[in-house]
This record gives sequence, C-alpha cells and structure tokens, in this order.
Amino acid sequence: MSVRENLRVMVVDDMGVSRALVTNALDEMGIVHCAAEADPKAALAKLTASPVHLVLCDMNMPGMNGLQLLEALRRQPSTANIGFIVITGTPSPEIIQQGQKLRLNNLVAKPFTTAALRTAIEQVIGKRL
Repeated sequence: MSVRENLRVMVVDDMGVSRALVTNALDEMGIVHCAAEADPKAALAKLTASPVHLVLCDMNMPGMNGLQLLEALRRQPSTANIGFIVITGTPSPEIIQQGQKLRLNNLVAKPFTTAALRTAIEQVIGKRL
C-alpha cells in the first residue's frame, strides 16, 4: 500500500467551508483516510481515543485554538508524536515562535493551494504523496 492509502489525517476547523477546502485538497492528493471535526475539544477526545498520523488544524477557533490543541496532544504519550500542521490566515512571528516551542511540524498560510499543502505534508511525513 502507498503512503496515500495508509496515511490517517484529521482536519480540525470550526468553519465548514475551510474544512471542505482542506478535505478536497487531501482528496485531490489521493489521501483516503481523512476525518474532519469542527470542535477542537471533540477532536482532542477522538485523537486521544484513536490517534492519527497527521492533524491539519485551523489556528483561530472558539474554545481552543490550534496551538492549544497541539499543546494538549503533546502532553499525552499516545498523541505526543502526531504530526501537526497549523493552517492560518495570520502566520505571525508569535504563532511561529510558540509553535516551535510546542514542536509544531509545519505551518500553511491561507489562502493555500493543493500544491502548497502537499509540500507541507511531505515535509512532515518525509515521503512523497
């Protein structure tokens, strides 16, 4: 089986349109195991119960932002090594600096292309899609 067929991804974004854009890009790449969640706290519960290889997460969400979700995942042994990419319209130096402290794997700026998202994912998983 190829990387595309094995890679398990969760998309976390409170905006339905944004979730759809990311999941459509993953579909274009041939990534078939993709879950989506609107609520970061619900995503945390699902990831703790059943970890994935990679999380693609919006930065700004109510209740818990992307870096707070990352921090919560890094605290748990079962999810500490999940690949994590933040997708944000405001890639500020503060977000990048805080992300580095939390072992953020990559950041994608909105608006993004499928090619840019593919490159970011490949940088995390270390294989070509």
